[in-house]
Amino acid sequence: MQDVSVALLWHQHQPYYVDDLSPEVLLPWVRLHASRDYWGMAMQLLEFPQMHATVNLTPCLVKQLLAQANGESQDIHLRVSQRPPDGLTEEESVYLMDNFFMVHQEHNIRPNPRYAELHAKRNASADSAKVALKRFSRQDIIDLQCWSNLVWIHPLAFEQDKDLAEFKQKGTGWSVHEKNWLLAKQHELLSQVVPLYRQLSERGQVELTTSPFYHAILPLLWDKRSALNALPQLTLPLHLKSFDIDVCEQVRRAIDFHTEVFGTKPRGMWPSEGSVSQAIVAPLVDAGVQWIASDEEVLAESLSGQLARNEKGELQNASLLYRPWNLQDRGRKLVSIFRDHQLSDLISFQYQRYSAQRAVDDLVGRLQAIAQAGIRHTAAAPALVTLAMDGDNCWEHYPDCGVKFLRGLYRTLSDHRDVKPVCVADYIEQHPPKKSLAHLHAGSWIKHDFSVWIGHTECNLAWDLLHDARQLLVERAEEESEVTDNPVITNESLQKAWEEIYQAQGSDWFWWLGDSHTSSQDEIFDQLFRSHLSNVYTLLGESPPKILSQPIVQQPPEAIEQEPTQLLDVRIDGRRTYFEWIGAGYHKPSRSRGTMMMASVGRTECVYFGFDREHLLIRLDAQSGPIWESWDDVDALHIVFTEPNDYRLTVQRPATEHPAFTLTHGNVVVSHSHIEVAANTVLEIDIPWLALAVSKEGSIRFHVELLQGDSVIERVPYSDAISLRVPSPSFEMTMWHA
Repeated sequence: MQDVSVALLWHQHQPYYVDDLSPEVLLPWVRLHASRDYWGMAMQLLEFPQMHATVNLTPCLVKQLLAQANGESQDIHLRVSQRPPDGLTEEESVYLMDNFFMVHQEHNIRPNPRYAELHAKRNASADSAKVALKRFSRQDIIDLQCWSNLVWIHPLAFEQDKDLAEFKQKGTGWSVHEKNWLLAKQHELLSQVVPLYRQLSERGQVELTTSPFYHAILPLLWDKRSALNALPQLTLPLHLKSFDIDVCEQVRRAIDFHTEVFGTKPRGMWPSEGSVSQAIVAPLVDAGVQWIASDEEVLAESLSGQLARNEKGELQNASLLYRPWNLQDRGRKLVSIFRDHQLSDLISFQYQRYSAQRAVDDLVGRLQAIAQAGIRHTAAAPALVTLAMDGDNCWEHYPDCGVKFLRGLYRTLSDHRDVKPVCVADYIEQHPPKKSLAHLHAGSWIKHDFSVWIGHTECNLAWDLLHDARQLLVERAEEESEVTDNPVITNESLQKAWEEIYQAQGSDWFWWLGDSHTSSQDEIFDQLFRSHLSNVYTLLGESPPKILSQPIVQQPPEAIEQEPTQLLDVRIDGRRTYFEWIGAGYHKPSRSRGTMMMASVGRTECVYFGFDREHLLIRLDAQSGPIWESWDDVDALHIVFTEPNDYRLTVQRPATEHPAFTLTHGNVVVSHSHIEVAANTVLEIDIPWLALAVSKEGSIRFHVELLQGDSVIERVPYSDAISLRVPSPSFEMTMWHA
């Protein structure tokens, strides 16, 4: 019998972007992720029939996939893509300029010369969309329409389709007819997604699971006070009425819809955001759910400290994590597994920076180490190591959408002697849990609490607005049951209004409120949430309250960046000396964004950057207080260079006065680099141009990462890079004239 069973759980989800009372979808992410990540993930599993995994498909994602496949809905991005250049309205042209570069620049724009040329022509940092549009020819617009969709097609599609590969190879000069052919190909890939996963399920290779229909956080719907379990001092919304009936409805609808689409009833459920509590155990069992999954930290809290990691990140009492557990409540029994937080985050946030083979070797090596440690569920049962993570968002950070990594991982696990990939339900059926948790901690996979979704002023206001709309609906439903001939409100209107309430309960709207996360689409997420609530009032024949016409989000400051304006004269001592950094460039980050973000964010207030004639100079300021105090729990800092490519400066314990550091190129240490690093109030770094082998007037692109153990807790900038050029001999004269 194998020594370790590994359960890969890929969570595939998009918010419900549809406003059912409006004809158009505001955001394109269902369609774009479908032709790349969802299709590609299924095809990679099909390549390796011996590879078993669990894929969680949220009902609101599947519902949107089917609607788009059937031509029942269309997003604005697609409509603008389909328009001939001379058929674009001014509003559509501005939309194109502002939204057709929404992709990972390092991996999708820069490697494609024509797309990079168009991106440079747009020059978003300097010009408005209307100004930039004047520079774009008819052919530029067609090429941009093509590239903005082409980079959202999975690499395997180009391997399998010669015509598609030739289309991409052409690179520019496409006709309107060719563009429409590409969009038809993209739609074809989207239409294959749901059938592909049903095929994988029917052949027993993949277990398909579900989530509450509109991705609601069940513990908070059941009792908002469950947030106090982890954070007793948290400020709660004004209205604390339980939406327990909605919990049951979100789960029931999810199971019924999944069964209808895929032909079998799901045995497992990924509770949205890994959010669990003792109170939701019974309703899940009553709905027919057999097992759920959450996070390692939730288990650790449930076990009152018996499970923990040491300062090196090594797991203590690992057998407690690598097993299924029974959850019992009111006579019901439910099985729960808990993901290895560290290993899951390696896939989500770390391995994108490794070579594919190094990443595979590292992960499999860690799994082998668990096997060698002899950890077992019972004497007869192997350890169950659960890796649960997003099945879409992380791949844009891999150079090839993760193709080489997943191929290597699936090939290795399919043939491995000691590590066997399993579907969760199959493992539980063969090795049912022997132990029960006395009480399940109420928390999520983000910091084992609910602070992302409740507690902040914006989040609490959203909960109260939801309560008000729902309360009106409940009252009108009660009136309707007594007055059956009401000409204003029909049963159909009530059903549609309830649907809007369920849609407004999605975790995604609350994710973007407060100060935890942000994105360039914050206003749209805010608008969609308020639209769902406004629709409730409209369907009930009422005018929506004025507050629903006003944004909930108080706009945070944007990331602010300025290029260097003069040469610097800096003494590397870690002290904030104002005059030394006059004329430096700087990047002041906005709040972090992205699904399944790292638990800790907002450590860096500003990155200053500049140069003298011979050196690159970098200074980092902490968000709160001096570096030596604010970063005392930061284990390492990386400065990762993409130009010149594959250089990395690693600074160990950057809060210490004279931290150790290493400059590497690839896997080779650069000796005699003459780098200086010092930390005190700020962190200052001096890197000679010679150490980076950069040419005169060459380009520099880098980003900064803060790490705890192996986990990146912050990246600045979040998804792009800081750019500058080695100063020319005439730099000072040029800047003086400017």
